[in-house]
Amino acid sequence: MSKKELATGCFNEGMLCSQAVLAAFADECGITEEQALKLGSCFGTGMCKGEVCGACTGALIALSLMYGHTTKGDMNVRQRTNMLTKMMLDRFKEANGSYICNDLLGYDVSTPDGLNAAKESGLFKEFCPLKVGSAAEILEEIVRSKEEWDV
Repeated sequence: MSKKELATGCFNEGMLCSQAVLAAFADECGITEEQALKLGSCFGTGMCKGEVCGACTGALIALSLMYGHTTKGDMNVRQRTNMLTKMMLDRFKEANGSYICNDLLGYDVSTPDGLNAAKESGLFKEFCPLKVGSAAEILEEIVRSKEEWDV
């Protein structure tokens, strides 16, 4: 099963976009699915504020766990981490038009009215799985191309 299928399946089973993407990469991150679901649980719907899409945030958490810097003062790894962040967000924006949840949904989901309108229009059931799949695909491409960016 592809990462896209794993992520969209998890999302369609009721998990948040951030949880779904991160859970699809739990093995590569060295964590359990349960840990991935916990780690991603505060980032859905753009952190409940319509900010950075939760699917992107789940992917960024995965990149951090796989390639993040841990040594104080290691500027090379820090620069690589920043490059990966920009790469993920830029590719997602190129593929989807934005990486900001409110822009993607067309509603201000930080307000009760906006959230209800997004729910009523079926965006979370029809539109968001596409963004989850897109984030998983992009993350998979980034990981697969490691030899090109890992210097």
